[in-house]
Amino acid sequence: MQKAISYGSTTLTTRFPPDTTLLAPKKPQCSISPAGFAGKIRDQLQLHPLDLSSVMIVVTDKTRLCGYSQYLPILVQVLQEFGLNEGRLRFVIAYGTHPRQSDEECRQCYGEIYHHHTFIHHDCSKPEVFTDLGTTARGVPIRMRTDFLSASCVITMGPLCHHYFAGYGGGRKLIFPGCGERQAIYANHGLYLDRTAGLLQPACQPGRLEGNPLAEDLFEISTARPADLAIHGILDAQGRLCDIVAGSSKEDYLRACACHADLYESDAVPSNTVIASCGGYPKDINFIQSHKAIHNGSMFVADGGTLLVFAQCRDGIGSETFLPWFDLGGFAAAFEQLSRCYAGNGGTALAMMAKTDRIRIAMVTELDEAICTTIGVEKWSSAKALDHIQHLQEPVSYIANASLMVRKSASE
Repeated sequence: MQKAISYGSTTLTTRFPPDTTLLAPKKPQCSISPAGFAGKIRDQLQLHPLDLSSVMIVVTDKTRLCGYSQYLPILVQVLQEFGLNEGRLRFVIAYGTHPRQSDEECRQCYGEIYHHHTFIHHDCSKPEVFTDLGTTARGVPIRMRTDFLSASCVITMGPLCHHYFAGYGGGRKLIFPGCGERQAIYANHGLYLDRTAGLLQPACQPGRLEGNPLAEDLFEISTARPADLAIHGILDAQGRLCDIVAGSSKEDYLRACACHADLYESDAVPSNTVIASCGGYPKDINFIQSHKAIHNGSMFVADGGTLLVFAQCRDGIGSETFLPWFDLGGFAAAFEQLSRCYAGNGGTALAMMAKTDRIRIAMVTELDEAICTTIGVEKWSSAKALDHIQHLQEPVSYIANASLMVRKSASE
């Protein structure tokens, strides 16, 4: 069978073995429209009236878009119908620890509304913008943006997605860690470590919320300043907004998670060989983003098997804090150091080490070969990879959009 493999902004085509198992998401029914979106927001505002005198709308960055250019103007228009004080409307871009986007990137992400309203670029490294609200039961500092606490209303809008250790992204994660303080973010992410066993927490898995210490900590933090209205986007495999679940309750969030899981989880039996694409740009813009697909794809690989992943990484690693963990002498040494002082992308580094210890990973990528060697993967040319696929003699699984597909057993 002939298949096109997404790689950056291009596609590569090759022939797969005839008995290849295709692991693909379901196609969601695209039920959203400008009128339908406006109607759902009106319904929420009628059921749960909000004080719109000082509104902050939280949006995601370029790595997780949600139909913003089309639907943010409609959101503002509906809020105006219900008494929005437009002069005190502010948007906040929830970068988490990601770098700031350029103005041109923001215009591409959010449309012309970016030039017509105030957009705040969240900076997790500015302690002066936060108020300390104590700690969670697990000892994580709760440091909230002070302007969130003084706003009459906070609205979040972002897509639901699986997260490789927090269970799900989107929803409550827009306020924290999306708009969190750096050390508080690291403290929460540090719950990924089972310091007693010296291993990664087995319950920190994509799609798993119950019993996941990191996810449960996020729920506790969210009670300090929950969104007054959360708009959860349900996307198709191409990143198009197909529907929304709107509401401020935990039940609304769980309902949105269930919708996403129904589309993007599979109970397929692991294969010895899995071919995976991140899904192309921007999902493979850098290694940190590509790791989502690598992590998801690895779950479909049997112990000792091979994962061949197409991840362009045109922007390199995407973090200056990732590679140094590989210079410490292995998983145990990196785990010990990270346990003492959690820092950026340390958990991603440990997760990568754990995967390359269990399976073989080859990458078609623009990363330097030396970097690939450092992180424990083989760098293959596209020609070698395509030829390898054509000559496979054993059953193989192919995931065209591994940044989205999650093995269901991982969430149980």
